[in-house]
Amino acid sequence: QVQFVESGGGLVQPGGSLRLSCAASESTFSTWVMGWYRQAPGKLREWVAAINNDGSTDYVDSVRGRFTISRDNAKNTVNLQMNSLRPEDTADYYCNTRPARYSYWGQGTQVTVSS
Repeated sequence: QVQFVESGGGLVQPGGSLRLSCAASESTFSTWVMGWYRQAPGKLREWVAAINNDGSTDYVDSVRGRFTISRDNAKNTVNLQMNSLRPEDTADYYCNTRPARYSYWGQGTQVTVSS
């Protein structure tokens, strides 16, 4: 059974940075398009960033230029470097395939941007 385990969240001041990591349980990870998603309080979960197995990336407009997604296929991990964080980035962050598969959702990691 595929499992994703997210880590790296926390409390950060506006303008600060965090680096999220996601570890996958499957060795076939390298063939998957991977994504980061987030769900803010009271809102629907939204897609944030994606990385193909060739390393090409895409971002939602609200984070483009501030967030960077990367992957390490040898370690079965996908990361999200978040810079210039804003209060509106506050959310639970999850990784999943893209498109997301319902049964693959993990516990997520909480990011709070506040002074």
